[in-house]
Amino acid sequence: DNGLTALLERFGLSEKEIDTYLAILDHGESKASSIADAADVSKRYVYSISEELEERGLVAVDDHTVPTVIRPVDPETVVDRLTRDVQEMEPEIRSRYSTPERSSEQFEVIKSRQTVVKRIETLLAGADEEVTLSLPANVLPRIRSTLEETVKRDVLVLLLLGGTEGEGLDIASLAGTASTVRTWDALVPTMLTVDQQHGLLAPSQMLTNSGSDTRAISLTQPQLAPVLAGSFLANYWPTAEERYVTTPSELPRTVEGFRNAVFQLALHRATDTRIEAEVTGSSVGDRELPATLTGEVVDVRQSLVRPATSTLPIENAFELAVDGDRYTVGGTGAFLEDFEAETVTIRRLEE
Repeated sequence: DNGLTALLERFGLSEKEIDTYLAILDHGESKASSIADAADVSKRYVYSISEELEERGLVAVDDHTVPTVIRPVDPETVVDRLTRDVQEMEPEIRSRYSTPERSSEQFEVIKSRQTVVKRIETLLAGADEEVTLSLPANVLPRIRSTLEETVKRDVLVLLLLGGTEGEGLDIASLAGTASTVRTWDALVPTMLTVDQQHGLLAPSQMLTNSGSDTRAISLTQPQLAPVLAGSFLANYWPTAEERYVTTPSELPRTVEGFRNAVFQLALHRATDTRIEAEVTGSSVGDRELPATLTGEVVDVRQSLVRPATSTLPIENAFELAVDGDRYTVGGTGAFLEDFEAETVTIRRLEE
């Protein structure tokens, strides 16, 4: 009865309606007085509710006899009618249904190292602007092709390989796997950030020890992913050994992602090429600057490639000479610089 009661509640029957209907089912064809006694309700209530149950197709009321007789409709007919009602509801529900937006902020605990590797590949495949990634060197072959495809899309990829001591790492083979690669003899946590939105963090032993019972955390949150990227750049990247740096990209180029723009500026300035940048964005603080600044890049502050020129590992900025004045340019959330950039286009400066 408990199971049937719960199902009848889903179809909108009240507790008393259910008690009355179950009494009718148990007694078969019966008088109102018998049903009232069984359901512990008044006879008047039985008459009233029987009419509603009849409209629902659950019972039949024969009021041509004296006294009135109430009998249950056979189960097959009841189920057929309820099924038709549900099927008729579906088109109306679909026509009114609006897909709810999924929350962009998600957290997930991952227990399997295979799932961690697959999640890394999925996040890399969806990257548009930048990736920071540290992981054990022996995992690189499993995600190499995905990394290479990510680099081909002009995504900035900073790759740190840990646990390289004794691995016999072929430095020449690192070309194309990242924008720049660094190595560290000791193991490092597996740490991934993508586009300052998505992140993944796992203990190093989760990917190196098949018997590890450690867990990984995957997250999508614009407030926390940059924290992971900051930890990567401040705590691990500066102390690792630089093993590979890509060549500067062809110019002119509008660069996706401010950190990627700073990276490209650093590469071009290292070749003694004079560079001009056109930056769109907004002034910082109470400064009043135009929405677009164009000028020669006269300084770059960064720690993405050596030599580091920033005062802090996470600092990324450059300086433009515009009509005799100099302005510092930062990325999203800039507060120390003069200008917060939204887009950066890099060109060779015409002599």
